[in-house]
Amino acid sequence: MKNFLQKEAVKFLDYLKKTNSPQTHRTYENVLKEAINHIEIEGNIIDITPYRLKIAHLSKKTIAKKISVLRSFFEYLKTQGFKYKIIGDEHIKVPKTLPKPVSLNHIKEALKQANMDEYLAIMVIFSLGLRISEARNLKLKDIKEEWVEVKGKGDKTRYIPLHPKLKEFIKKYLELNPKKEYLFETNGKQMSDNQLRYLIQKAFKKIGIHVTPHQLRHSFATLMLDKGARITDVSELLGHEFISTTQIYTKLSNSLKLKNYLKAHPLCF
Repeated sequence: MKNFLQKEAVKFLDYLKKTNSPQTHRTYENVLKEAINHIEIEGNIIDITPYRLKIAHLSKKTIAKKISVLRSFFEYLKTQGFKYKIIGDEHIKVPKTLPKPVSLNHIKEALKQANMDEYLAIMVIFSLGLRISEARNLKLKDIKEEWVEVKGKGDKTRYIPLHPKLKEFIKKYLELNPKKEYLFETNGKQMSDNQLRYLIQKAFKKIGIHVTPHQLRHSFATLMLDKGARITDVSELLGHEFISTTQIYTKLSNSLKLKNYLKAHPLCF
C-alpha cells in the first residue's frame, strides 16, 4: 500500500509543477517522502499519527505546514476517485505572529550604499509591495506609464501605481542595463528567487542587518496604513484574497504607534 502512495505522490508532485514555485515543490516533495515512510495503513484507513509523533518536537507552525501538505495530497487522492478515512490530521492552532518590518531609516541607509541592481531590487519590492516571485516574474511589457501590471497568486492580475521616483530610476537603469524580457535578468536569463533574495540581503548586509524581501513587503503595508491609507486599498495593492490577511498589519501599525506614544509621553522620564 505504501508503494501505491509513493506512486500517487509522484503524480501529485507532477500535477503541482504547473502552479507551484520550485522551492514550494521541493518542500512538498520532502514532506511526502518523509511522511509516507511513517504513515500506517490498514484497509481503507490511513493513520498519520506515527508521523505526528515523529515531528512532535518541531514548532507548531512547522507541524501545521507539514500536515497541510498531507491534507493537500489526500484531497488530490479524492479527486482521483480514491476513498480513505484519515486518522491523526487534526488541526493545530498556530498563534498569529506580527510581521517584522524594516524601518524606513534602514531602507534609506541601504539604498544609499546599494549598487544599481541592489537598488532596483529593494525599490521594486518595497515601493510596490510585491512578493519575491511577483518581482522575479515582472516583464518589461508589464511596466506601463503610470501602472505596473502584476500577476499574483492563482494568476490573478492587479494594477499597482508606479511612483515617479521608481519610474525614473527604471528608465535610467534600463538605458545602462538593457534587458530582453524580464526586469530582473542575469546573463540574459530570468533571475531566480534566490538570486533576487541575495541582492537584497547583500545590500542590507552593508549596513549590518539581515533583511528578507518579505520584510520589505511588510514594511510597505505597515507604512501605508500608518500614513492613513485605507485597509481595503492596501489589501488590493498587496493582492490579498481576504481582508482578514491584511488586518494583521493594522495590529502592527497600532503596536508601533503605542510604542512611539510611550516613548514620547511626558511621564516617560
